[in-house]
Amino acid sequence: MKAAYFMQQGGPEVMQYGDVADPVAGPDEVLVDVHAASVNGADWKVRTGKYARITEFPYIPGRDFSGVISALGAGVKEFAIGDAVFGVCEVDREAAYAEKVAIRSAIVARKPQSLTHAECAALALIGLTAQCSIEDTLQLKPGETILIQGGAGGVASFAIQLSKHIGARVITTTSARNHDYLRSLGADEIIDYNNQDFTQVVSGCDAVFDTVGGEVATRSFAVLRPGGRAAFIASGNAAPASPRADVVSLRPKATRDRAHLERIIALVSSGAVRVPEITLYALSQSAAAHAVSEGRHLRGKLVFKVR
Repeated sequence: MKAAYFMQQGGPEVMQYGDVADPVAGPDEVLVDVHAASVNGADWKVRTGKYARITEFPYIPGRDFSGVISALGAGVKEFAIGDAVFGVCEVDREAAYAEKVAIRSAIVARKPQSLTHAECAALALIGLTAQCSIEDTLQLKPGETILIQGGAGGVASFAIQLSKHIGARVITTTSARNHDYLRSLGADEIIDYNNQDFTQVVSGCDAVFDTVGGEVATRSFAVLRPGGRAAFIASGNAAPASPRADVVSLRPKATRDRAHLERIIALVSSGAVRVPEITLYALSQSAAAHAVSEGRHLRGKLVFKVR
């Protein structure tokens, strides 16, 4: 099969496109002919070695995908060959930048006819991460105020809509060019991080959800009320230590399961969340897509059209 992969860690230029061995569906797994796979910040962080040193090559990145089942492993009863599905690969088995992927059947969900493969791939990991952060970890409640850092990104834009659906007041940060976009998603207050210091204009928040990391993450504690909580997904595998004894610092765990995927479909179908803006790339253009993702100024989602 064709895949995008790298033979060593490094910059976007290490990405290659070519033939690799086909995966095989093991017990309780399905083999999926991938139609679309999305690009996530985690992908280039794996490629650069920001997460861990890779020792086995070729390494195929990619965490979320949508496609059609082409083979069933032993024990799979809930799906049939030809079923359209989407899902998120387990962290230690990511390989979605390819024409085929093998994955446990328990962690994929049926793709609705109302959404394209590109749309499902674009929604999978961002929707799962936003739910685990906003609902499971922060346990956001109606009437609370949340600051969402980096609002134009995929996870953050989903989180804005989910937070509004819950009934919270949403403040977010972004550059000026994205203000209209985030306002259309329901953000109540938008801060231009190029011209405003969010710590000077925001205070008393019940919760913070940070998707940016670095200094932004560290400074986010200042806007919380006593007893507030903050969740971080761009600061590594552990949440940054809280400099305040009266607030809690949390690292969400993006649990791979069918229930979170099915909730994404329910939220989109009800109109609570809309599909993000999508920019399509060919799988052979993985280096270019990674360069854009790593620049961290994109809006919406980058998606590979595989078939």
